Amino acid sequence: MRISGFTIARDAVRYGYPLEASLRSLLPLVDELVVAVGRSSDGTLDLVRSVGGAKLKVLETEWDPALREGGRILSQQTNLALARCTGDWAVYLQADEVLHEDDLGIVEAACARHLRTPVEGLRFRYLHFYGSYHTVQDHWRKWYRSAVRAVKTGRGIRSVGDAYGFRAASGRRLVSLGCGARVFHYGWTRPPGVMARKQANLDRLYHDDAAVARRAAEAAKAAAFYADLGHLARFRGSHPTVMRAAVAAQDWRFEDRIESQAPRWLRLLDIAMLYPFRKRWARWRARP
Repeated sequence: MRISGFTIARDAVRYGYPLEASLRSLLPLVDELVVAVGRSSDGTLDLVRSVGGAKLKVLETEWDPALREGGRILSQQTNLALARCTGDWAVYLQADEVLHEDDLGIVEAACARHLRTPVEGLRFRYLHFYGSYHTVQDHWRKWYRSAVRAVKTGRGIRSVGDAYGFRAASGRRLVSLGCGARVFHYGWTRPPGVMARKQANLDRLYHDDAAVARRAAEAAKAAAFYADLGHLARFRGSHPTVMRAAVAAQDWRFEDRIESQAPRWLRLLDIAMLYPFRKRWARWRARP
């Protein structure tokens, strides 16, 4: 059995993505690592190449701005990398996602166990770090709990939308199972200034220039960038080894206000029963 790894990257250095840690977390698991690197001016390509080794396969690409609506450029680039994978399975991480070394055996065993079964994808559990390396989001409806991050190759499986998930060639959902491995998601763990620049850049992959300007103006009025409070939890476990230097070097302060949150039972009740109605109400109010 062969396992490929694949990912995409562009301007990862400028916007503080833990790309090197992400790549190094995959390398011990895979037989090859395919990285589609969009044209960058911040040293991202050099960073990827510095990881080195015979397993690394770099694909230099151009990002088409015509595909930015809905983040389609992300799935298009992901599919370019997936198409280069030659393993029986292909494990995908985004540039701000990292695997823990303790879980690599879990992934490998699950791939071997389901190599000849109807299972097409493996779902990984998510830890969404928010504001700092010591707090995670605890809102299971708003912050997704799992996602497919390993797929079988040679079956027409493709990344869809903004590269959050995968579908079969026909468009149906994959036959997938949870494998027990975790993804450490550091997309919301940066100094506030870097985080704001990163989010503005990401908005350009989803919206036209006028919409980006409106969203930037709204963000400028916010009292603080990290405003999604009220459902946070302390992280008590260990970070992947490849991230521990970054964790130790955190030099910004994040006010998590966990002590002022509602009791957990009340928050769970709110998430389960009231949040869906508030979400529908917000959509109704936003109608033209």
